[in-house]
Amino acid sequence: MTGPRTIGAEDMAGTDRLLRVVDALAEALADLSAGRTRSPSRTIVPHGRDRELLSAAAVWERRGVGTVKITTLTPGNPDRGLPLIHGVVVLTDLETGRITALLDGAELTAVRTGAVAALATRLCAPQDAGDLAVIGAGVQARALVRSVSAVRAVRSVRVFSRTPARTESFAQWVRDTAGPGVKVSVCRTVRDAVADAEVICTATSTGGRTPLVAAHWVAPGAHVNVIGGTHEDALEVDPALLATAFVTVEERAAAAREAGEVRAAMAGGLIGAQALHELGALVGGGVTADGRTSVFRSVGLAIEDTAAAAALHGAVSAAG
Repeated sequence: MTGPRTIGAEDMAGTDRLLRVVDALAEALADLSAGRTRSPSRTIVPHGRDRELLSAAAVWERRGVGTVKITTLTPGNPDRGLPLIHGVVVLTDLETGRITALLDGAELTAVRTGAVAALATRLCAPQDAGDLAVIGAGVQARALVRSVSAVRAVRSVRVFSRTPARTESFAQWVRDTAGPGVKVSVCRTVRDAVADAEVICTATSTGGRTPLVAAHWVAPGAHVNVIGGTHEDALEVDPALLATAFVTVEERAAAAREAGEVRAAMAGGLIGAQALHELGALVGGGVTADGRTSVFRSVGLAIEDTAAAAALHGAVSAAG
């Protein structure tokens, strides 16, 4: 019997595989919203200063697979020239219990986080949305550019982060990968980056409670993907934006526990639980943003890791 397949970052690259993950997430989140599967809460063990050891497990009965993921979150790593996240994902076959694959946990996290934002963008953003603003310049920011570009024809990318050298490096990467027809600009402020943008993505490691993006900076009808923050009270976007926007989340209960903007908006009486639309409910087309300003607030779920791992393992196996 052969051992588990090892799936590294190079095996997860490419638009075709990314879109396979997007489609798998749509299916899994639809199952989650309909009660056909579950996504158990993660176990988080804090240690030191702002460092965490995380573990998460889920099974996806429809595909007959399960995963266990172990990751570490070390906010000081980018300053050391190391990735923020390290980890491994173990994919299992539910029928036999056999371990079928070991996947790079950091890369899988980046791919599935970008892919779930791509799914939200595909479901909520205007079809002709092409002006993208990215706040942040790390691994997740790159994943977001790749993912949004996979579901919308991006014409321009405006970038901002707090570290000028990283921002310039990120902007050059976008120029090198996005193609000659895409205009790339480095902005001096967050406001300059998001003004009039049709799709806005925030991917920072902020732990602060002062929002990076003010509500009135967001253009009417824009779509916002909020995926950063280092803990459940961190704010990337002004919670006041949620009061008037179409708000979508992966799962209501998880968002109410872990999403800083959702927690603050609910605590302030700006929204109630009924204002949170689960992404899986949008997949069937029964609920839509209908041209309104939309906000997708991601927290990341174990079932997303399972769906992404299954899709990537299928793609790699098919390719031999």
